[in-house]
Amino acid sequence: MSKLLGFGNPLLDIIAKVDDEFLTKYGLDANSAILAEEKHLPLYQELKDKYTLSYLGGGACQNSMRGAARLLPPGSVSYIGCVSDDLDAKRLKEESAKDQLNVEYLVEPSLPTGRCATLITGQNRSLVTDLQAANKYRVDHTQSPAVWSGIVEKADFFYIEGFFLTVSPETILTVAKHAAATNKVFCMNLSAPFLCQFFQEPMDASAPYWDILFGNETEAEAYAKAHDLPFTSEQIPAIAEHIANSVPKVNTARPRVVVITQGSHSTVVAQAGQAAQIHPVPPVPKSEIEDTNGAGDAFVGGFLGAYVQGASLDKAVDAGHKLAGQVIRQVGAYYPPGVEKLI
Repeated sequence: MSKLLGFGNPLLDIIAKVDDEFLTKYGLDANSAILAEEKHLPLYQELKDKYTLSYLGGGACQNSMRGAARLLPPGSVSYIGCVSDDLDAKRLKEESAKDQLNVEYLVEPSLPTGRCATLITGQNRSLVTDLQAANKYRVDHTQSPAVWSGIVEKADFFYIEGFFLTVSPETILTVAKHAAATNKVFCMNLSAPFLCQFFQEPMDASAPYWDILFGNETEAEAYAKAHDLPFTSEQIPAIAEHIANSVPKVNTARPRVVVITQGSHSTVVAQAGQAAQIHPVPPVPKSEIEDTNGAGDAFVGGFLGAYVQGASLDKAVDAGHKLAGQVIRQVGAYYPPGVEKLI
């Protein structure tokens, strides 16, 4: 029975080493993350035709759920999103199975499965995301008897990526209200600065249900700016404390916890009613770092993998740091064999 259930945009990560000429051809920067425009779509076929590719199950939440699944007993973690009925969906299922993650996809055959091209040039990573079917998730899938009674009602912890605000805010509120009514743990992630700015209305609608909120320093600053808070980028603990204490909360039986990562700098944890705590990040030698893009997703996976098992906030943060530290030594959000023994 799944204890942890995640919702998000499932993407097949397509990883390839390319040259600067390839980036120039498609107008891409060496270090960036964008949504694919019409001019970028041919690059996916060119990658298949001309490059040696590797694949990983991707999408922010799915990355985190794969990490959590590695730390929990088999069958403990499930993930929901929308895919097609194509080869890429099959690959996604196969990759998830490797990490013992249960997937319950809504199938939308009219569009291809979402994908993210991870273009490697040296130590740089350019990400080009094409959402496709992931953009078509519907709340009626969540509310169907098989999913609601078979998965949602049996879960004790929920995690939803902020990117899902652009796809199905109805699903977010449906799950959030269930969590509050049953005193389960509801977690979200700010996920990206643009969500705080351009999707503030659905984000604020979900805010009263946040039991645990994750984000990074740029997202926290964007949240503060969008809400006219008198804090600067140097005041991340103050922003975290404000969200923990001042944003209204439906389920008052649980104090809100806000977790803000800052890359290699200290992680900030604010729990309602307490001063923010600062957790140093164990250093990883620069020579061992391969790819930092999956670090935030891995941190959440490690944190939740420990927290679901009853770990304290301190130990959950420690697990998040350790899992992120392993992932940045790999290319892509890949969890190496034996990683669970390190947590």
